[in-house]
Amino acid sequence: MYHTIIIAGNLGRDPEMRYTPGGQAVTNFSVATTRQYTGSDGQQVKETIWFRISAWGKLAETCNTYLKKGSKVLVEGRLVPDLATGGPRLWTAQDGSTRASFEVSANTVRFLSSRDEATAEYPQSAIAEDEDIPF
Repeated sequence: MYHTIIIAGNLGRDPEMRYTPGGQAVTNFSVATTRQYTGSDGQQVKETIWFRISAWGKLAETCNTYLKKGSKVLVEGRLVPDLATGGPRLWTAQDGSTRASFEVSANTVRFLSSRDEATAEYPQSAIAEDEDIPF
């Protein structure tokens, strides 16, 4: 069996790279996805889900070099379940509430922001004007 998850969102913090005892690079970063919709009561609802991403090897080094907080990315990978629960990793926040963290091992990371755009909190994707299209 096989599964893939695709996430498009913004980095919540700068990537952190480390090396395993065997010398393999691992870069960790968090990605937020946000969905806005109108609820049944007519109010705007903003729903944000956070994913913890792990990239390995050459992909880890590339992510560490070019990504920073605010960068827009598309990540393809697989969900990594918590061994204890078989689902997302559960943890207790400082206020005592239970939180869940979705862990993803990245196979592909596509950079959707230009280097300049990554400095904005919610960067706009580039839109080609009609005269920019070569055909």
